[in-house]
Amino acid sequence: MKSIDDGRNWLKAEEWSRELETDQRKGLPHPPLQKPVPEGAELIELVSPEKIALGEMPLREAIARRRSRRRFSPDPLTLEELSFLLWATQGVHRVVRDGVATLRTVPSAGARHPFETYLSVHRVVELVPGLYRYLPLNHRLVRLREDPGLPEKIVDAALGQKFVGEAAVVFIWAAVPYRTEWRYSIRSHKVIAIDAGHICQNLYLAAEAIGAGTCAVGAYSQAAMDGLLGVDGEEEFTVYLAPVGKLP
Repeated sequence: MKSIDDGRNWLKAEEWSRELETDQRKGLPHPPLQKPVPEGAELIELVSPEKIALGEMPLREAIARRRSRRRFSPDPLTLEELSFLLWATQGVHRVVRDGVATLRTVPSAGARHPFETYLSVHRVVELVPGLYRYLPLNHRLVRLREDPGLPEKIVDAALGQKFVGEAAVVFIWAAVPYRTEWRYSIRSHKVIAIDAGHICQNLYLAAEAIGAGTCAVGAYSQAAMDGLLGVDGEEEFTVYLAPVGKLP
C-alpha cells in the first residue's frame, strides 16, 4: 500500500478512501490540471523561477516577521516580485503519474491541487490593471479583461473592506472541486480547505521576504466574488483571497 505523500506511512490511501467508489477507482479520466486559455486571450510571460533574484530573506526571519498586513504603500509591485509570489504559491516542479498530477511548491492531498489563482491587478509594473489568471504549468499569466475599476468592485465584493482595494494586487483562489473529488469523492471538502491554508501561508512568507505584506480574507459575498471572476459558483467557486502590497 502507498501512503499519501506524508513520508511516514501512517495513513494508507486505500484505508482513507475505503468504501468510496471514486471516479479514479472507476477508471474515469482525470480532470485537467489547469483550466484552458480562453480563445484569443493575451498571454504574459513571467520571470522564470531560475532568473528571480529576490526573496533571499532567511526563513527564520520571514516566519518571525509574518503578520497580517492591512496597510500598503502606493508603490507598485514589479513583474519579478509578482512572478516570485506566484511561483511560491503554486509553482510547478514537475508533472507526474503520466500527467495525472503535479508536484508544486505547496503540498496538496494526493497532489490534486484544486485551485486556480486569479489576480485583481491594480499596480504592477508592465501590467495593465485588470483581471488575470495564473497558468502554473506554463508559468504565465492570461489576461482575462482590462478593468481599471476593479479596486472598487473588489471592495464591494469583500463587504466594504477598503484595504483590499488599496493593495497592489489581490490573489483570489477559486476551487475546482472535481480535481480532488475524482480521487477522494465526498471526503474532498476537508482536504480542499486544508490545501487553501498551505497556499496562503506560503504567500505570507514570500511577501515578507520581498518587503511586502498580505492579509488573508475569508469575508466576502460569494455571489459577488464569483461574479467578478466569471465562475459559476458550483463547478468552480471562490474560497479565499489575499491582498498584497509593498509595506509603507
